[in-house]
Order: sequence, then C-alpha cells, then structure tokens
Amino acid sequence: METQVNKSELLRGGQFLVKETNAEDIFTPEDFSEEQKMMRDSVKEFVEREIWPNKERFEHKDYALTEEIMRKAGELGLLGVAVPEEYGGLGMGFVTTMLVCDYISGATGSIATAFGAHTGIGTMPITLYGTEEQIKKYVPKLATGEWFGAYALTEPGAGSDANSGKTKAVLSEDGKYYSITGQKMWISNAGFCNTFIVFARIEDDKNITGFIVENDPSNGISLGEEEKKLGIHSSSTRQVFFNETKVPVENMLAGRGDGFKIAMNALNVGRIKLAAASLDAQRRVITEAVKYANDRIQFKVPISSFGAIKLKLAEMATNAYVSESATYRAGKNIEDRISMRVEQGNSHQEAELKGVEEYAIECSILKVAVSEDIQNCADEGIQIFGGMGFSADTPMESAWRDARIARIYEGTNEINRMLAVGMLVKKAMKGHVDLLNPAQAVASELMGIPSFETPDYSELLSEEKAMIGKLKKVFLMVAGSAVQKYGTALEEHQQTLMAAADILIEIYMAESGVLRAYKNAKRFGKDSQKQQIAMAQLYLYHAVDIITIKAKEAILSFAEGDEQRMMLMGLKRFTKYQNTPNIGELRRTIAEKVIAENKYPF
Repeated sequence: METQVNKSELLRGGQFLVKETNAEDIFTPEDFSEEQKMMRDSVKEFVEREIWPNKERFEHKDYALTEEIMRKAGELGLLGVAVPEEYGGLGMGFVTTMLVCDYISGATGSIATAFGAHTGIGTMPITLYGTEEQIKKYVPKLATGEWFGAYALTEPGAGSDANSGKTKAVLSEDGKYYSITGQKMWISNAGFCNTFIVFARIEDDKNITGFIVENDPSNGISLGEEEKKLGIHSSSTRQVFFNETKVPVENMLAGRGDGFKIAMNALNVGRIKLAAASLDAQRRVITEAVKYANDRIQFKVPISSFGAIKLKLAEMATNAYVSESATYRAGKNIEDRISMRVEQGNSHQEAELKGVEEYAIECSILKVAVSEDIQNCADEGIQIFGGMGFSADTPMESAWRDARIARIYEGTNEINRMLAVGMLVKKAMKGHVDLLNPAQAVASELMGIPSFETPDYSELLSEEKAMIGKLKKVFLMVAGSAVQKYGTALEEHQQTLMAAADILIEIYMAESGVLRAYKNAKRFGKDSQKQQIAMAQLYLYHAVDIITIKAKEAILSFAEGDEQRMMLMGLKRFTKYQNTPNIGELRRTIAEKVIAENKYPF
C-alpha cells in the first residue's frame, strides 16, 4: 500500500520553508505500491517494444509514427490514466499519472511532447472545467486515443504574457455560436488532432475565454507547415489559423473571461508533469553513457576507470536521484491534498484544481530544476561519448536537442523562477504561509551573539538536516529584507527575485534528497543506502555553494552599510559546515556503483 500521510499534518504549498518536514511523511519512489510498479513495468515494456527501437525514425520527422504510437498508447489505456473511470479512463491517483508520464517520456522528446500535450493541456481543461455534457461528448474519445487533443494559447505577439492574445470571439446575432478569428503558433499535435482548446477574447474583456473547437478544415480552420525545430523532430508543431470559425455557445469552457484562469491552472499541472517527463530521460542518458564508458578502451583501460569520467557519472546520477526525490515528494502532496478535499465534499474537478493549485510554488520549482538537470545530464552524456557523442548515430545528441525545449515549455524558467518567489510572497500576505515571524526571528538572530557550542552531529545526516535549516534562514534573511525594502514593487527587481528563486529551488531539492536518503536508510539499513546517502550529501554541498553565491549577489544589490555587513556575516554563519564532506570520496562511492551495475541503478 502507498504511504498514508496524516491529512491534518499535511504541509501547505510553500510551508516546507518554515516548517520541518519529517522524513516519514514524504513519499519516495521506494514507496510505490504493487499496482504502481505493475503500471510502471507495462509502460517500460511498451517503450522498449514500440519507441526505443524506432529512435532514428523519430529523428527524421516521422509524424505518422508519432500518431501510430499515440493510438497504441490509447489502446493500452495510457492516455486515460488521469481520466475518471466513468468517462472511459483508468481513474488513477496523481502519483500514478506522474509515473506513466515519467516512463513514457524518456525515449524521445517527440512522444514526450505528443503525450504531454494530449493528456495534459489537450484533455485536462475539459475534464476539470467542462460541463457534464462537454465531458461526456469529448473526454471518452480523448481517453482512448480515438481522438487527439491540442491546446491553442500562444500567439505571435503573446508568449509569456498569455493574457494579451488578440484572437477574437464574436457572438452571432442569433446568440447560437461564436465566430473565432485569429492566429495561434507553436501548437503541439496540430497536425493530427481532432479538438483544440482555443483561447480568444470576447469584445474588450479583460481576460480571455476558453472554447472547445473541433478541428474541421471546412469551418475556417487551416494549418501552417510543420515547424523546423532544434529537437522533438516528430512532434507535430504548426501554426493554426481560425477564420470566422463557428463554435456553438455550448462549447465555451467554464465561464466568459475564465480562459486565463484555465490556462494558468493547466500550466501548474503541466509544470510538475514536465518534471516527471524529464526523469526517465536522465536515467536513460546515464545508462547509455556508463555502458559506453565501460566499453570504450583508451590507454588499455575502460574510460570509466578515469576520475574525470567518474566525476561526471556521479554528478549525473546525483541530480537524477534528487530530481526523482523532489518530483514524487510533491506529487504525493498533491494527491493527498486532492483526497483531503474529496473527503471534505469537493467534486473531483474542484478537488483536483485546488489540490494542484495549492502546490503551484513546488510545481514551478520542479519545472526549473529538473528541466535544467536533464539538459546538463545530456550535455555530459555527449562529453562522455566524446566525438561519437556529436554524431547522430548515438542517442546523445538527440537527447540533448530534445531536452532544450523543457526550459521553455510551460512558462520559461525565468518566468517560473519569478513566479515561485512571487507566489510565496502572495501566500504569506494571505496568511497561508507565515514568513513574517520566521524572518523576524532570523533578523533577531543576526543581532544576537552567535552560539559557540559544538553541536552533536553523530546521528545519520544530522548535520545535513541542520544545514538545510540554516539555508532556510538564508532565504528568510534575503527575501525578508528585500520585501521590507521594495514591498509590492519587489516584482520589478527581477535580478533580486531570480537570486531568491535559486535559493528557494536549491533548498527544496536538497531537502528532498536528504529526506529520501534518511527515510530509506532508516527502513532498509544504512549500509544498503551508502550511495544514496552520498548523493544527498553531494547535492547539498553544491546547493550550499549556489546559495552562497546567489545570496551574496542579492545582498550586494539591495543592502548597504551596516545592514550589508551584518547580512554577509549572517550568510557566512548560515553556510558554514562543521564537518565539510569529502567530495572526491562521495563521487567515487556513487560512480563505482553506477559503473559496476552498468546502468542508472537507484
């Protein structure tokens, strides 16, 4: 059975920063139920049979193959994992939907994009915002792969500013339909979809409105050519033109002017799913890289025996492990929040929307961190392959190209960094996360005399846990002072926001790795988790470095005189190890396990 969390103790989104999380309360990949493991194994089998052997075809713009694979995925029920059973889906929990997304997405970005666009932004807005009639009409076909969905939000002039779209919806004189005219771009699945979720503006409304639009070329819908792209070559991406396309009034999604809300909530789910979709890609790159390093002989030995290669494999494995830890930790929090709301009497739609929205900060954190991890992982994969890595005959260069879009999808990483801190400040102002009192406590601590007692760090990972507590003080010190100085104008100071976001991201990721390693060491025995403990320690060591640099940048940009000096002294105090880990030894411990098992083994 899955780990049950006491719902009354479930932390709200963002509260990880000010409340201690018990390792027993987090969900880790080692907690998958038997049903979840079976689901994972059937997806892996599908990928090994249908996708991985056709890797080369996906690099040569075989759009028909993408459509064929999607149909097969539909027949297996994989497109309907998140859809309630009464509408033709499997009605699985949030963690299981992430698990399917994780393992179906690792072999090629073309399928990752087609799957993500269809099951997420193509189907979910109808499932979560549709009327009973709309859901019954469209969702069963989308859940089985009989129909495919796409999502038409982005326009040539409207990128990150999603609400600035110019596509118009004009009500007919008889009030029976809207006539939609406008241009959409970068529309995934456009080449083979049956339905679009289209966003348009009615009259001069402040916010856009969502519509379900069937893809009928005779109804004023035309497509541009397939876009030429850096990666995801077999993902269909086209411009879509609407010319007085008639849409029945009953196809409006939610209410008039609710489109922006739909778009934003779809992005929250999209962000954590994008993190999940970047996990197996990391595992695959590491596995291919270590196989090559074990086989490649130079100077009469395998290159995997060289310290420089071990360093790379250790860092790649560490980031993959921490990515997994944080992604499934947040996924289970969302699942628990959804079930709590259902128990309180919310509908499935309301519970899912509010459950995901609660953890929007974590969704943004994960989107940024994991998309950057897969890019770095693929980059190092190329490097391990050397000259061969640059060749299209090896899987590394396509992995690198496919990974690049992840930092742009679902809101760029820059937007998501600023959102994470902005949403946290808003939650604090609403009283959902108490930042003020902890920030004041840190300010008082800076004024006081530091303790010169030597703490007892004999317990497993106790110094690492203490260090994470101190890193939270760094965030509270920097963000607290910035909010005090700039108030609501903080969002105009983007460089400070970006630095604060990097501190926030590293805290969440490092804590997730430490909690997972600690939980597993307690239940499986410390010796069996030696490498996992090493990965938690290695990640945290890097996190401390990043946080030190980013906090210093922020302090020097907005503080002066005594305040600046005091904060810099505080930063030094809060980032000081008592026992600095032996980084070389940690890397060796991790790399040797990866090399011995000839794959990503965790």
